[in-house]
Amino acid sequence: MRFAIAGAAALLAACATETTPAARLGRLTARPRTHVSAAPERGEARIGVGGARDGRLYVPSQPRDKYPVMVLLHGATGAGERIERRLQELAAAYGFIIVAPDSRGRTWDVILDEKLGPDVDFIDRVLAGVFARYPVDAARVAVAGFSDGASYALTLGIMNGDLFTHVIAFSPGFIAATTRQGAPLMFVSHGTEDEILPIKRTSAVIVPGLRRNGYRVEYREFEGPHTIPPEVAREAAEWWLKQ
Repeated sequence: MRFAIAGAAALLAACATETTPAARLGRLTARPRTHVSAAPERGEARIGVGGARDGRLYVPSQPRDKYPVMVLLHGATGAGERIERRLQELAAAYGFIIVAPDSRGRTWDVILDEKLGPDVDFIDRVLAGVFARYPVDAARVAVAGFSDGASYALTLGIMNGDLFTHVIAFSPGFIAATTRQGAPLMFVSHGTEDEILPIKRTSAVIVPGLRRNGYRVEYREFEGPHTIPPEVAREAAEWWLKQ
């Protein structure tokens, strides 16, 4: 099922397109609203405001008083559409919204030039539109990602733990957070045979570091390469929604 989110597009198009000071500091300012009546549109659509690189929004068919929301970030050279469709079946089954933006470049800003800004700003504007159109469960707002997207999810999650309650990192490479807000719960998975981001140099270092800094981390190793096994994706979704 596809739909057009014209109302959200109009709202976002009216927002400033220049990178904000908050975005340059890695801070997201969009927040779920207290009283919102859900927009009637359901299904999958382009976000509709990003130009050639835009992203996907998926809203499950079943109406809810408040929707859990997952911001889902793709890997290097990827796109929101591909990763959104990998988790769409779970979103339909468990009733959560997926927001899967495209990075402004071939991957996320801090990975390209070690500076936060354009991608933070775009994600912030997209979330502002979603929060304006759908009632959101503020206790179930997750940022998730795969590979470079997992690194970016950890970075944004740590810097915006006053928005994100949960962070899900599938095969991350590093964390680039410069500040810390809140204490989101963490789920990290990694394949023992990862040929792109070898586990001994990545999650085997990242997870103990998170725990030393006081984060609660659910860690899942699996036998396999650089991927998101369906059973691990399901485990992560169930962990998020049951915490």
